[in-house]
Amino acid sequence: MNYITGDAHRDFRRVAYYCDTMETRPQEVMIILGDASINYFGGQKDRELKRMLSELPITLFCIHGNHEQRPKTLPGYREVQWHGGTAYMDDEFPNLLFAKDGEIYDFDGKRCLVIGGAYSVDKASRLENGWGWWSDEQPSEAIKCAVEAQLKACGHRVDVVLSHTAPLKYEPTETFSSAIDQSIVDKSTERWLDSLENRLAYDRWYCGHYHTEKRVGKLTFLYRSILSFS
Repeated sequence: MNYITGDAHRDFRRVAYYCDTMETRPQEVMIILGDASINYFGGQKDRELKRMLSELPITLFCIHGNHEQRPKTLPGYREVQWHGGTAYMDDEFPNLLFAKDGEIYDFDGKRCLVIGGAYSVDKASRLENGWGWWSDEQPSEAIKCAVEAQLKACGHRVDVVLSHTAPLKYEPTETFSSAIDQSIVDKSTERWLDSLENRLAYDRWYCGHYHTEKRVGKLTFLYRSILSFS
């Protein structure tokens, strides 16, 4: 069995409870749709969390969000071949895998395209308070080119898309805070995803980021719910 859920922000109590209840096994996979925040502080606090998560009877597969560092920028990670694509792994914690944007992974015969990243609407407050923020939170032009190349190679057809944010047309505007001026929010990633979605044939699309539970057509927003992905 494989499973999928939304943002964790370093709080994995629901995942631990689910693993206990479902009696999961290490070879099963829990997909986190960004903002797992396992690589947030970049030091001892992260290692303590990783040690705790390494004891869970499941493999975590984390998409890049906007509240975490990219594994390729951190020491200890190396690229590995996993489920048909390239992922990042620290040999000390082999059950904690991190997706590489633009890769296509095979889950039970389903071709799953991963596109992480998003803009942080809380960027100003995080910088003001000395909290973590990273300039590479959104897909770079190189990443976008890699994604476009992958889609061209597969005839713009995948079974599932796994992203952190959503195409602009599906934005859940009801979740927006009135305290944030949306006119200054960088939505370039969402507009790019819009252009991809218009050209892409797919069966399902899952994303997190907005801290809501909602389904619009073939797209599902996840937050705290955990669904079967088999």
